[in-house]
Amino acid sequence: MIRSVLPTATLLVAALLGGCAGGAAPLTFDLAALPAGGRPVASGRAIVVSEPVGIQPFEADRIIVRQGGGSLSFLGGGQWADRLPRLIQTRIIQSLENAGRLRSVSRPGDKVTADYQLISEIRAFDIQTATGEAVVDLSLKLVADGTGRVAAARIFTARVPVGSVDAGSGARALDQALVMVLADIVRWVNTGR
Repeated sequence: MIRSVLPTATLLVAALLGGCAGGAAPLTFDLAALPAGGRPVASGRAIVVSEPVGIQPFEADRIIVRQGGGSLSFLGGGQWADRLPRLIQTRIIQSLENAGRLRSVSRPGDKVTADYQLISEIRAFDIQTATGEAVVDLSLKLVADGTGRVAAARIFTARVPVGSVDAGSGARALDQALVMVLADIVRWVNTGR
């Protein structure tokens, strides 16, 4: 009798494990940089863009949902193409390069002599269920390289309505909000306004 139960138990465990392995992989979403626009008018400034810092949930590649009481959770079924700070850093660099107004835009460690370092913090990059909005809130400082003096500082925020709290809708709304913030950041870095 034990011999007949053992093969049945083995098949049951294999079926359960197969079901776990066959689960759907989360959709992967990217964020957009601003496209190249207009005629480049390069200034003599060079900027190094540091990777943004933020609280631990923003350090991951997961899409975050902020509940009305302030609790944070990850949105199932979707993820970013990379860790969020690295992805935002890359899109800031690309957007500044695409504007064509700076002598160079680089990352720390690229061994490029810079006039300024752009330091940022992710204050919000999530879907807020209380308001039904995707919120991007970044704090930036333009720091003179060499002296460490803060030349300028500003907070950039954008809110975009979210039709439903699912991976596709949330990622699209956060991408739209980031594009709005990137446009403001590029204008601010290039003109000081």
